[in-house]
Amino acid sequence: MRYRVYSGPSGTRSISPLEKDKLLFKEFGALDDAFAWAQHVGTTGRVALLIEGDDGTHLTKHEIAGALRHRDRQEAFAQ
Repeated sequence: MRYRVYSGPSGTRSISPLEKDKLLFKEFGALDDAFAWAQHVGTTGRVALLIEGDDGTHLTKHEIAGALRHRDRQEAFAQ
């Protein structure tokens, strides 16, 4: 499976399918790795706008942000 994380400058709104072709992306073999990259992107002043997977996964900017907040809470709870 391949997952692509599309990113852009902080403050960028959600993207349309036409805009997607103009954005940078990075590919990963696992969804967890894609989320780790999305989290990293956020620490660099950019934002993950979309995660798409060959399996039909389609996560928007807001869904990614929610999943990362949930992931942070789980990690903090585990400590």
